[in-house]
Amino acid sequence: MAEQPVKFQELATRDEKRIGVATLNAPKSLNALSLEMIELLGDRLARWADDPDVAVVWLEGAGDKAFCAGGDIVGLYRAIADKSDDEATDDFPTRYFTAEYRLDHTLHTYPKPLVVWGDGIVMGGGLGLMAGGGHRVATETTRIAMPEITIGLYPDIGASWFLNRMPTGVGVYLAMTGAQLNARDALDLGLADRLIPHEYREDVIKALANATFDSPEATVRRILHDYEERLRAPQGQVMTHLDAIQSLVDAAKAAEAVKRILGDTRADEWLAANRQRLAAGCPITAHLAWRMLERHKRGSLAQAFRDELNLSVQCCRQGDLAEGVRALLIDKDKAPRWSHPDMASVPERDINAFFTPLWSSQTHPLRDL
Repeated sequence: MAEQPVKFQELATRDEKRIGVATLNAPKSLNALSLEMIELLGDRLARWADDPDVAVVWLEGAGDKAFCAGGDIVGLYRAIADKSDDEATDDFPTRYFTAEYRLDHTLHTYPKPLVVWGDGIVMGGGLGLMAGGGHRVATETTRIAMPEITIGLYPDIGASWFLNRMPTGVGVYLAMTGAQLNARDALDLGLADRLIPHEYREDVIKALANATFDSPEATVRRILHDYEERLRAPQGQVMTHLDAIQSLVDAAKAAEAVKRILGDTRADEWLAANRQRLAAGCPITAHLAWRMLERHKRGSLAQAFRDELNLSVQCCRQGDLAEGVRALLIDKDKAPRWSHPDMASVPERDINAFFTPLWSSQTHPLRDL
């Protein structure tokens, strides 16, 4: 009998409250989020939110390698490959992204203390889960990225909103280059709240179980504080390169910023890796990432999710997502044949087409957020 893709348990506390523990349980795929996982997690979170005896929720990933490496892009690829041109909007991409963004929004607005144990790889859809946690814990092994530039999507899962809340220029640089971040970067950029070493997980869980929860938020905060060791974080990368990053993306248009990044000659390993990823990445993605951050500089999180749903479904209907996934995960030749050779060759009308509304404000699947 196959194991459940999300495992749930409830741990008793000293005052007869309970801790709800949810474990993403697909370690072979680095806990990549399937639609079933999203739906199971969403349903259980709703039940725990309504249960007065559940004091705190803990979210983690199975295995030692990853919290969650991203969304089910292989499932999206298969849906795109099987999809007819005249299929209605209630297809798999619509169902998948609607459920994913609704879950992410639930995490951001959860009414109880929610601890996300962001150990190991946290990428794409995994970052969408971690970003919404009330207590986001990084470990010394945490590795974060939004690598959509490599597959022809764009940074979604609320990134159009939270990347804008980083220091000037940083969000758009990360979005266009898929730069990899460590635990120190996560703390510096507001993607994590704590650094707790990997080996303390069991101790933290036991401390929560041995606590009383007259004031759940204060109790969780105190316990996490007691186990925090920020000196265990690796050397940060973003803040040491902040001047360079801000200079490179100080541009009025996306193509100008990309030209500066690709033309940078600094002999720096981290900057060079980001430069190479952008050079090999999808030209349309860079345009979409820039456009989405421009659109959501001052909007709400709910507005960002609604706009992202429209764009993500459009990316499944046009553009390069299927080709990017094919090259990376299906044929694994790592030689995507993008629809445009570079950013400069992408017509404005092609980018505008991605933003054509699929729903009215009255029929949008996320209109109630």
